[in-house]
Amino acid sequence: MLAEVLRCLQPAAGEVAVDCTVGGGGHAQAILEAVQPGGRLIGIDVDPLELPRTEARLRAAGFGAGTFIARLGNFANLPHLLAAERLETVDLILADLGLSSMQADDPDRGFSYKVAGPLDMRMDASQGEPAWQLLDRLGADDLAALLTENADEPHAGLVAALLKEKPLKTTHAVERLVRVGLSTALPSLTKTEVKMSVRRTFQALRIAVNGEFAALDALLRSLPQCLAPGGRVAVLTFHSGEDRRVKQAFRAGHRAGVYAAVATEVVRSTKEETFANRRASAAKLRWAVRA
Repeated sequence: MLAEVLRCLQPAAGEVAVDCTVGGGGHAQAILEAVQPGGRLIGIDVDPLELPRTEARLRAAGFGAGTFIARLGNFANLPHLLAAERLETVDLILADLGLSSMQADDPDRGFSYKVAGPLDMRMDASQGEPAWQLLDRLGADDLAALLTENADEPHAGLVAALLKEKPLKTTHAVERLVRVGLSTALPSLTKTEVKMSVRRTFQALRIAVNGEFAALDALLRSLPQCLAPGGRVAVLTFHSGEDRRVKQAFRAGHRAGVYAAVATEVVRSTKEETFANRRASAAKLRWAVRA
């Protein structure tokens, strides 16, 4: 949704931007090009493996240290990250939430069950506990609540009970246990419905392991103080739990006069992009303008 992001943010020469989830740098490079001459972008990412690769890619594209600043960190701490750059506010903020393609496609990270890998799911392996440890630690009731809160899983109680049947250390073990267990216990479910429950299970565990909802809530609270008057923010979400939070925060800010305008309708990817990249089909974009 590069074109849609640029249309919402309207980057202009000389502006200062923050990409809260710089990832592979695709959005960042387009914004950097648009804010020249005189503009700069701070690219934040919590992933210590991907950030150096992206920094090298953008340096090779011609963006020096005075134009592009790469910072390892969590966007939950955005005010402190800006203060470290001697900035109080910026003109543009982008947050592209969830999992990056690079993370999903690396089996050693444990985010996906398409290829066997360790059940880890940490975006920063030096922080927190891996997913297998979380499963060992939580009881069935807590797991069911986690599946409901993080993924709206309709069979949360049953999936939680399945996950507690035996210790699980690999992505394939979780996928097989949930798939076979649901199909056996609820034979009326279609293969598609079972597959969606498996996907929601992985989503819920990833969100819990990385504290994603708490980080998003912190970002949404700090956005108004980090945006200059007339500054623009755009947030890309990929499931209902994220989108609800963004929509409610933007609407509340609009009612309070913090935002001069907010998206009244969610922006979706074009049919062409969705056809070319299935991962775009779940994307929802919302924007707001600081009063």
